[in-house]
Amino acid sequence: MKNLKKISKFMFSKQKENISNIFEVKKANYEISPYTGMTKQHWKDAALYLLKGAFSHIQSLDDTMKFPKQKGKSYPINESQILIEKLEGLCRTLFIASPLLKDNPSLVINNIKVADYYKYQIGKLIEKTSGTYIGPCSKHVGPSQELVEFGALALSMLTNPKTLWDPLSQLQKDDLARIMISYGSGPTIDSNWKFFNIFILSFFKEQGYSVNDKLLVHYLEESLKNYKSNGWYHDRPAFDYYSMWAFQMYGIIWSEFFGKKHYPEIASSFNSNFNELKHNYPYLFSKNGEMIMWGRSISYRAAAAVPFPLMGFQNDPNINYGWMRRISSGVIKQFLTHPDFMKDNVPTLGFYGSFEPAVQVYSCRGSVYWIGKIFLGLLVPEINPFWKSIENNGDWDSTFKEDEVYNKYQEDSQILITDYPNIGASELRAWCYEKVSTDWLKYRSTENYNRLSYNSAFPWQSDGKKGEVAMNYVIKNKKNIWEAFRLYTFKKFADDIYYRDVTLETDEDIHFNLADIPLTNGILRVDKNNSNKAISIRLGHYALPRLNKEIITTKRKLEGYDITIIDNGKYQLAMIPVLGWEKSEIVRAKKMHPESNESSVINITSNSTIEKSNIYITFMLWKKSNEIWKEDELVPIKGFKETDSVITIQFKDRTERIINFN
Repeated sequence: MKNLKKISKFMFSKQKENISNIFEVKKANYEISPYTGMTKQHWKDAALYLLKGAFSHIQSLDDTMKFPKQKGKSYPINESQILIEKLEGLCRTLFIASPLLKDNPSLVINNIKVADYYKYQIGKLIEKTSGTYIGPCSKHVGPSQELVEFGALALSMLTNPKTLWDPLSQLQKDDLARIMISYGSGPTIDSNWKFFNIFILSFFKEQGYSVNDKLLVHYLEESLKNYKSNGWYHDRPAFDYYSMWAFQMYGIIWSEFFGKKHYPEIASSFNSNFNELKHNYPYLFSKNGEMIMWGRSISYRAAAAVPFPLMGFQNDPNINYGWMRRISSGVIKQFLTHPDFMKDNVPTLGFYGSFEPAVQVYSCRGSVYWIGKIFLGLLVPEINPFWKSIENNGDWDSTFKEDEVYNKYQEDSQILITDYPNIGASELRAWCYEKVSTDWLKYRSTENYNRLSYNSAFPWQSDGKKGEVAMNYVIKNKKNIWEAFRLYTFKKFADDIYYRDVTLETDEDIHFNLADIPLTNGILRVDKNNSNKAISIRLGHYALPRLNKEIITTKRKLEGYDITIIDNGKYQLAMIPVLGWEKSEIVRAKKMHPESNESSVINITSNSTIEKSNIYITFMLWKKSNEIWKEDELVPIKGFKETDSVITIQFKDRTERIINFN
């Protein structure tokens, strides 16, 4: 194990301006953490690294947590939004500051006593003459961002009242209660937002204030109704990381710090739902503990791993805590050790560096401090097995075998998690059914959700206007514009085949049956075009970013099949069109990939007619860069036949796969 002290050498190609300012694991402990070197102290160091960056913009108690705006669609776009921008910065950095202050109330950063700063700024929220005053909730407006941030503030105060609440004067406490309770009792959204109301009402109830108990219980019960088993909550309408950095995290924190005392039966339900996480969620992360880029608010990044440290509250001997910490620390390092992660000493809006296609209009620069939720894990005591267990790779080492593929299907959420031991990657297939025409915030209909699959090794690339596409189909629509599939209807998961139907949003006469078959080194796609008209079709593999050298392209002809391979020095991707396709091409893109300004993807194309075969068979394969392709890996197929919407694929190893669209 000690021989694993190698520090990963990333190959980056975007900004490279922050290499001297990335997080370093100093005095790594490879005895307890043989893979990451990180202990609880290193988690504190990582939290402090982020908080010091935020406080580099604070010179006095009067300075607000307002950070340099990132160019693009993020807010503020007008003066009226600056007030809430400041509130976001204050309340979200507290996710990082509060656990540190609980351990060290005298913490000083940039010559400012951190506890005094937050006390002063919280006081300014209720001071009518201040520039950050937030008035009570109006009866004439709907759900607001103030509710979100006050919910976050209430969570921090609930978990650390000694530092954040007790030092306030009685008058300040009463004013803060009056204003915050007005939001907690006010309008909300039928989603994870109900937890903001829950934390506000719960905190002030704990402090002896009169709150609407009936409403509190109602929101708790309604939140539990969102649970769909296997650890996944439904966020109306999506399944995504909000199940984890919202529902599951909020549920266990609420139960631990309030619910067990006041509402033990409801707390028991949240804990029961949380307990199911361990059977599925760890498999969504790669062998190295990397998370998949998927869903909205992806700039929150490592917050997706917060359920793992919070499992420490359960103190469950059936949990592999060494694996849970290995994943969590791996995710922290995935981002904090990346040179593109920070700019202006503040995390960028993006995934690794800034990446505009992944940004939502409801985010400002301070929104990214939602990442601080991972450090709520510091609330778990030092003696807990989460911190004391020896780090390990869990099933990646103990169960998974090379040249095998492992699927975990979650029936109620219809989520499929696939693990690929040969490259140590995880993959996801999940919900997407959102029309651009009704997606007023323009994120659930986009690449954040509409890819055929998402992989930890290959972050999604955005689509281009010329038909450039990665891991999806695009169709030339009635307006002669390339349009991506997004209206998927799940059908079944049978014999390790994931079936969906899909319809083009702008033309319901264009619809396909889709079948995804995970293989040991990639994916076999067998798709049926049921459209009653001729259409132009493009299908893309995953995309590869350009790293420290040019991407190499190789073309081969093998057993009559045209094979295209691209290699970026880290991974190789191969695409083999078997049936229905006419042409393969390498599409080079700029500013469309989260890891690099330059990227390449293999696209295959077809101009279909209703007279020709309507079945498309495609191999989408991968390997690490230094590995040699065997001929039977590139062309594993022996033959195929179709009978009445049943396609039988015969492989050279004498196995066969039967795809039944009926």
